[in-house]
Amino acid sequence: MASVNPAGAGNRDRDGAGRARNARPRDELGRPLPHDACGVAGVPDDLALSPTGSLTEAQQLLDAGRPFHAHEVLESSWKAAPEVERELWRGLAQLAVGLTHARRGNAVGAVQLLRRAADRIAGYSTEPPHGVAAAGLITWTLALIARIDSDGLAALTPQDLTPRLRS
Repeated sequence: MASVNPAGAGNRDRDGAGRARNARPRDELGRPLPHDACGVAGVPDDLALSPTGSLTEAQQLLDAGRPFHAHEVLESSWKAAPEVERELWRGLAQLAVGLTHARRGNAVGAVQLLRRAADRIAGYSTEPPHGVAAAGLITWTLALIARIDSDGLAALTPQDLTPRLRS
């Protein structure tokens, strides 16, 4: 559990092991809120799900418009994945970060992360593990990039920013 430093103390919030942590609550897109605000539930730091569980949880978060939190779930899987799957999970996590940027109104950041995601996921397009819809995600991501480049973010709906992670 993170401890909160008094205002003006100049120190960062730290967990029990002394690692820097931001104890501030966050909104649905992961933006920090004031310490006394009510935020949305985050993802536990020690989250450990199976690949199927991670994909299910991430999809639920994406469907709910919470790509920042989906990223945290996918990042947990990326860090725990066997070496041969790491780039897939890293690509999926970057896809969620790109969607976070899009929902926050940052078109440049969205396109950069979405491109990185598509590049990483591409290595798994012919034999994706865990039922990941790799080929479909690449097509979807490249089409989204083209729409952002041509029409901007304002033309997109929440449904336009919600991919299907599995076939």
